[in-house]
Amino acid sequence: MPKKDAFLTLGRDRSDTGGNEIMSTMDELVARSNRLGADPTTTNYAGGNTSAKGVAIDPVTGTEVELLWVKGSGGDLGTLTPAGLAVLRLDRLRALVDVYPGVEREDEMVAAFDYCLHGRGGAAPSIDTAMHGLVDATHVDHLHPDAGIAFATAADGEALTKECFGDRVLWVPWRRPGFQLGLDIAAVHRAHPEAIGVILGGHGITAWGATSDECEAHSREIIRRAQEFIDSRGVAEPFGPVVPGFEPLPEEQRRARAAALAPVIRGLVSTDRRQVGHFTDDPRVLDFLSRAKLHELAALGTSCPDHFLRTKIRPMVLDLPPSASLEDSVARLRELHAAYRADYAAYYQRYATPDSPPMRGADPAIVLVPGVGMFSFGANKQTARVAGEYYINAINAMRGAEAISRYQPIDESEKFRIEYWALEEAKLARMPKPKPLAGRIALVTGGGSGIGLATARRLAAEGACVVVADRNATAAEQVAAELGGPDVAIAVGGDVTSASDVDAMVRSAALAYGGVDLVVNNAGLSVSKSLLETTEEDWDRQHDVMAKGSFLVSQATARVMIAQGLGGDIVYIVSKNSVFAGPNNVAYGAAKADQAHQVRLLAAELGEYGIRVNGVNPDGVVRGSGIFASGWGAQRAAVYGVPEEELGAFYAKRTLLKREVLPEHVANAVFVLTAGELSHTTGVHIPVDGGVAAAFLR
Repeated sequence: MPKKDAFLTLGRDRSDTGGNEIMSTMDELVARSNRLGADPTTTNYAGGNTSAKGVAIDPVTGTEVELLWVKGSGGDLGTLTPAGLAVLRLDRLRALVDVYPGVEREDEMVAAFDYCLHGRGGAAPSIDTAMHGLVDATHVDHLHPDAGIAFATAADGEALTKECFGDRVLWVPWRRPGFQLGLDIAAVHRAHPEAIGVILGGHGITAWGATSDECEAHSREIIRRAQEFIDSRGVAEPFGPVVPGFEPLPEEQRRARAAALAPVIRGLVSTDRRQVGHFTDDPRVLDFLSRAKLHELAALGTSCPDHFLRTKIRPMVLDLPPSASLEDSVARLRELHAAYRADYAAYYQRYATPDSPPMRGADPAIVLVPGVGMFSFGANKQTARVAGEYYINAINAMRGAEAISRYQPIDESEKFRIEYWALEEAKLARMPKPKPLAGRIALVTGGGSGIGLATARRLAAEGACVVVADRNATAAEQVAAELGGPDVAIAVGGDVTSASDVDAMVRSAALAYGGVDLVVNNAGLSVSKSLLETTEEDWDRQHDVMAKGSFLVSQATARVMIAQGLGGDIVYIVSKNSVFAGPNNVAYGAAKADQAHQVRLLAAELGEYGIRVNGVNPDGVVRGSGIFASGWGAQRAAVYGVPEEELGAFYAKRTLLKREVLPEHVANAVFVLTAGELSHTTGVHIPVDGGVAAAFLR
């Protein structure tokens, strides 16, 4: 094959004897990975890895070269693409065996993988690369299935593996992931060519095959047979009997209690750094929380490295029944949190060496509340949600291990070696710098259109989770979907003039993300009429939405912010008309003046809690404005005697800067007020009006 064509065939198998193009090695591997990663009981998000070996043409020499395609570091099997694969030369990778300095220095081998890479691009090789390259099988899967981990963490897992699988699946004792584990598994494969895979003590499974389909079939066989063994041999109540009084609350009560507790818990677990929350009352969680062995098993912690890296060494568990009062539960959670932090600091001190990275934080990632559910936390919503998913995997594994034996995770010292592993620290250091609003939870009223839509977009782009609230639930849902769905934004339909609707908005924020940090009071409307034409209904409607609505939203969210103890921001979208007297505008202008003074009043009242309250005074926001599109534009155009389509330009001409104001300009002001640079500013109004001298604040 000419060398110039080698670049076009890199990574693809040669044609079969019939001359038909066959599926490429990469495509086959990605398809298998996606199938395996689609089921969280087979492997959890970003857990496990898969590989394939094949022959390609070296674009430099034009000769054949053996390559390994393997899922790269930090990737997810369920969403893997070819770009997420690391590609290495097998001859160079296997030659590392000759320079391996021993288990005490095995971490050095990860850097050596870079010298085995083939070509540019691709993902960084993971710590498990040696396992895939050294096992002499064309296809290899390493997975963390619940049933497999149940065997891996059973006290007599080795004997149970023999009983369940015979010589078809072997046992490999616990060893931290790395080059030596790859050597161990490769040795088992050589010594037992009839075997299809191994159970890795305390960890998971590895399977292999001559073809991609065979490898996947072997992985699924191990998982299926392990689960069948648990189902047929396991005891009826592996977690013990239900403890009277610890049964799940009815759903409505359960979620109401969860919404009340979430801000308090989020505030506690954000002691070291601000966290975003996730709540689940999955039946598997509720069952575990109701059982006699809850505290015993929770104290043992998780075992699989991917599990405890996400969930920390163990969860924090409330030891009160769900019938306890909210006040008693909160008081006890505060006591338990203080004890958890002290215990975690002691754990760090027990095992830290002079070379260990600094303690990353002593707060729990998982908080279990019997009768209510599980709260999980992370730097962002996805991390928090995935931590919860991992703990459900851990519950499944504990249930399986207790059903057939006794749950026995790896030693605490080994957990520390992985949690504070230099390689893990390096992985964390490679993560991108957080965006300015990362970890913040925003509630934007009137978020379905206009200024609210632009603000929701800007806050989400800067890293915030956004609750898009609007009377038009469909519009809110469209915005939330555009922003990225539940890991970024949720939609809440509701009317800000209704206290019950506002409470529902805040409960939704608490259940979705753990609380609220940033509120944008944007919901509004306007009717342009003279004093004599303005009806009582016109007056009441505008004051209900803007004055009363802002009051209700600020009151409900301030209550949450105070419970969190993390400070916060409340921003009112007011108007130039709050300080400027114009014709045919009495109801709207008065309502906006009410909002403007609420800013000052609340800034004075909430400052002691670290809550800043500020306002933005826009003017002439015509394009993209829901208010102007609903008739206000036509009314104001008539007042000023200009065509409606020229109203934006008319407003711009009367400003000092002669520039039209867009919704995005108002959103920019909201961001500036809340992003941290103005941390010492409260009680102010920022004009976003192009410069209107008559509206200058004095």
